[in-house]
Amino acid sequence: MLADPSVKYRPFPQVDLPDRQWPGRTITQPPIWLSTDMRDGNQSLIDPMNAEKKQRFFELLCKVGVKEIEVGFPSAGATEFDFISGLVKNGLIPDDVTVQVLTQARADLIATTFESLRGAKTAIVHVYNAVSPAWRRIVFGMERSEVRDIAINAAKLLRDHAAAQPDTDWRFEYSPETFSTAELDFSLECCEAVMDILQPTPEKPLILNLPATVEAATPNIYADQIEWMCRSISRRDSVIISLHPHNDRGTGVAAAELGLMAGADRIEGCLFGNGERTGNCDIVTVGLNLYTQGIHPGLDFSDIDEVIQTVEYCNQLPVHPRHPYAGELVFTAFSGSHQDAIKKGFAAQEARNDQLWDVPYLPIDPADLGRNYEAVIRVNSQSGKGGVAWVLQQDKGLKLPKRMQADFSRVVQDMADQTSRELNAADIWDAFQSHYRLTEGQPVRLIDYQETGPAGDRIFVGKVMMNGEERSISGRGNGLISSILAALREELGVDLEVVDYSEHAIGAGTDVNAAAYVECKTADGKNIFGVGTDADVATASVQAVVSAANAVLAARQ
Repeated sequence: MLADPSVKYRPFPQVDLPDRQWPGRTITQPPIWLSTDMRDGNQSLIDPMNAEKKQRFFELLCKVGVKEIEVGFPSAGATEFDFISGLVKNGLIPDDVTVQVLTQARADLIATTFESLRGAKTAIVHVYNAVSPAWRRIVFGMERSEVRDIAINAAKLLRDHAAAQPDTDWRFEYSPETFSTAELDFSLECCEAVMDILQPTPEKPLILNLPATVEAATPNIYADQIEWMCRSISRRDSVIISLHPHNDRGTGVAAAELGLMAGADRIEGCLFGNGERTGNCDIVTVGLNLYTQGIHPGLDFSDIDEVIQTVEYCNQLPVHPRHPYAGELVFTAFSGSHQDAIKKGFAAQEARNDQLWDVPYLPIDPADLGRNYEAVIRVNSQSGKGGVAWVLQQDKGLKLPKRMQADFSRVVQDMADQTSRELNAADIWDAFQSHYRLTEGQPVRLIDYQETGPAGDRIFVGKVMMNGEERSISGRGNGLISSILAALREELGVDLEVVDYSEHAIGAGTDVNAAAYVECKTADGKNIFGVGTDADVATASVQAVVSAANAVLAARQ
């Protein structure tokens, strides 16, 4: 890198718009959406989609609810032409969907483009020519007037070809390509010249697409450019201002949103932002950003995983694990403090009397996108007690008391440090059963028990397996817990004092189990924990005390 990049690069100039209005505006409705996945997205793929993949992608876009779809570049070759004409001839275009095709401003290409759509009920023909100084000087070697004439001649061809196929409801789109790096007055000049030929009306408007062909400035400058054009165009009620932001600086979504605030009506983009170089504006992200502000985007992403699977199959490109809303890890927290906040947020959400969503770190309810909560919190060496507790609650229905969460989280932390990997629910459950001796490694295993006697003077008689031998133990107390504590103390020499006890149902309905937890203090002042589960809550509490006693007995071995 250069020590002084200013010798090679120049800052992008500001737009002279001192009374700009867009910063004080709010987006209150969704834009018109145009998917260019099958054209702009497709041309950027290493292996472009074949007809089967294009058909599958087209069906996905229709299912999601996109009403304007740029299906290809028919003059690019036989594959594109045959696919587009096949959609028309085979009646595969839904009545509420309008297909769009792109063509360069050349007579032969425009003729081929119209031929591909012969018989369509309605269609948009999108013509473009580059207008920026670099293109005029370097690529074309033309003056402004010559570039403007390219746009005028193309508009005349659109008009004439449409007149030759009057049974189709033709709509037109013009792009002053490289708009974002062109002079605003010249972009306006070209747009006005095209309007003079096509004579749009409020009933049949012309789409003026103002692309950030190469994103070369901050998104606020793009918004200034859009507002300037919206305020300067002569027949604003007869045009639809469309945005086509690219993502070279990583702000394509922001540019689109600010462009809407600046007065635009329409956004062209791709699902998950595929496209040339760093990609196009991601219409999934823009749409779901609107959704989280209480505005339905008019697009249905309620099964986001199905959308991802289809897009990945057709594009042969993965959706990044951190991709907004869609990535595998976007609703996942590993950090202990994040996990604790999310866990508390879900608890608070359940207690609310309204539907308003207010969960820390989750700007959208994963369930709205067809995701479940099981993967919201995942555990590794960075996780805390809240994360571990969440996994057990979601996977096994156990709601550990806070001090028990801290006790068990140390076990999980040690395991994560030793393995240096993420721990799944099975890993955590195995560790839980082992640490609290719920399966193997039990010095004492309860076989059966009886509780007798009047209230306040209860007798516990239990049958246990110890060191491979069955034996009976008994004790007296003012309740079930105190009587089994007496039995453990008198028969097995385990002296425990209960510090805390809690219980809850696992699940709901009539066929549920109970979970019981005890925190006990040993004779030497140590705090230990026990847990038990059973269809009978009393038996669960006995199992919990035995679990705590096993910790003492195991320490003696």
